[in-house]
Amino acid sequence: MTQTAAPIGVFDSGVGGLTVLRALRAALPDADFVYLGDTARLPYGTKSAATVARYSLQCAAALRARGIGALVVACNTASASALDALRAAHPDLPVEGVVEPGAAAAVAASRTRRIAVIATEGTIAGGAYQRAIHAHAADARVVARACPLFVALAEEGWTDGAIAEAIARRYVEDLFDGPQPPDTLVLGCTHFPVLAGAIAAVLPPAVRIVDSAATTAAAVAARIGAHRGAPGAAPVSGGGTVRWLATDGAARFAHIGSRFLGARIAADEVEIVDL
Repeated sequence: MTQTAAPIGVFDSGVGGLTVLRALRAALPDADFVYLGDTARLPYGTKSAATVARYSLQCAAALRARGIGALVVACNTASASALDALRAAHPDLPVEGVVEPGAAAAVAASRTRRIAVIATEGTIAGGAYQRAIHAHAADARVVARACPLFVALAEEGWTDGAIAEAIARRYVEDLFDGPQPPDTLVLGCTHFPVLAGAIAAVLPPAVRIVDSAATTAAAVAARIGAHRGAPGAAPVSGGGTVRWLATDGAARFAHIGSRFLGARIAADEVEIVDL
């Protein structure tokens, strides 16, 4: 990715990708973004890989029509199922997903090469994290589990307290049993960072948590930021803008999305698009 005046396109099935956008804006405060939440067709995590790829190509086309200069697939399921198709369809467009940066960060964080991954059904079933982790460390031992209720908890705002911790315990506690448990946990869904506190509360204290949203932002910023000091480059001003697109429910997108973004989104600023 190179520095460009064109905005960076970001898409997800809904609001989970706003955790990625939040990290991107912190890393690249002067960049402009166009965010698309495919809220009419969420969730992606329970759909077939072929369907996710088709939806992802439609999202990318909508963002390209709005003049983006780079694309971030802020959805683990879409990254697992559609990244190759997106790159093939748009060979001139830099495309970054969330799986590869998360896998690389997990291998770097792990001292024992024993890594756990939690994500949606589609991401886990497709094996994308397992493959990506093994590409960096062939001797890694990876355990993976789908945690679909975490998505609902995140969107309801039940991100801490007894209910969130009880569900987290049911999902992840036994992954860390045994004489050689994982020492690293990958949050392989962009909804999961808002539940990090509840998840951490039920883990052994030495376990390191890898947030795929944060690692993706770091990867994108490193590739774009390498060009930011070039002669004539715009200075970092913190004045970057975001254009909001959704495929259904502007008010709900704004309400729930504000929680994930950590900043207010106004419903009247959300443009409804038909893919």
